[in-house]
This record gives sequence, structure tokens and C-alpha cells, in this order.
Amino acid sequence: MPQNEHIELHRKRHGYRLDYHERKRKREAREPHKRSHKARMLTGIKAKLYHKQRHAEKIQMKKTIKMHEERKTKKKDNDEVPEGAVPAYLLDREGQSRAKVLSNMIKQKRKEKAGKWDVPIPKVRGVSENEVFKVLKTGKRRAKQWKRMVTKVCYVGEGFTRKPPKYERFIRPMVGVLQLILRDILC
Repeated sequence: MPQNEHIELHRKRHGYRLDYHERKRKREAREPHKRSHKARMLTGIKAKLYHKQRHAEKIQMKKTIKMHEERKTKKKDNDEVPEGAVPAYLLDREGQSRAKVLSNMIKQKRKEKAGKWDVPIPKVRGVSENEVFKVLKTGKRRAKQWKRMVTKVCYVGEGFTRKPPKYERFIRPMVGVLQLILRDILC
């Protein structure tokens, strides 16, 4: 017997500790937490090596998951050609091996059926934040950039209450009424 198998020999003779399996389960449950902590705390070359190793592990895991998924889905049987005459209703079909996934054709028909009764409403394009808001720089050195001026027409909820203008994050542009009055008086 090799010298380094003394632990296995002891287990064979006397069995495991009574709490061995529970401790093992808990250790395995703690493992992801330790891994994530290590990933956060490592710096420099060690971090790069660790992340590279984890990246490789994840790729391997995704590949195995994909292999398992492929077993369940339908695949086309291109190599099998039925001998003899094929009925007209089978001509447009492609041979498919059985699987648990619903065929795409049924899904497509369902979508068409649902779409038949839809009212043709034009699609509304989402407006990006950069289009709607203009960044305002405030402060003595114009370093603060947390205020936004609304540049497009938009709607606010019923329960909208304004904060004091100094603390308002979203400023709604208003006409400078005072300037208009002064212009009328002076001109």
C-alpha cells in the first residue's frame, strides 16, 4: 500500500466522523461565497490569472450545458432520405428527430393567429436620456453635473410636486417673464 493513503485506510477500517457529511455539505455551500470574495479582493497579476482561470471554467460549464440542451431539441435529419414515392402533404416537411421542444412552425402559426386581430398601431420609439435631458453644470467652478434640463415635451405623474428650484434635479425650462417685461419697458 502506498504511504500517502493512510487516511483512506483509516476510513475503510473505522468509517467517517459522524458529522463529516454535514460539514462537507456546508463547506461546499460556502465555496461560492469564498470564490466571489477572492475574485473581489485579488489585485495585480494574481487577479488576472484567477480571472483567466474562472473564465475558462465558465466557458467549459456553458459548453456542457449546451451539450445537454442539444439532446432535448429537434434536429433535422438530412442524411435519411425515404425510399419510394412521398405523398404531396409530406413534401414540404423536413425529417426531424423527436424531442421535447415545440416545433417552431406551431409557434409561428400561433403568432400569426394572435397578430390577425391586432389593431395596427405605429410603434413608439423609445427616446434616450441624452435626447430628453441636457446636462447643466452648476457650482462656482461648474464642476457639479447632477442637474438636468428637460429639452423635449414629456409628462409627469399626478402626484408630482416640485422641490425648491435649488434642489430640483430635473429643471423644466420656463420663459424668463421678468426679462420680457424689462425688454418691453426699456424698448
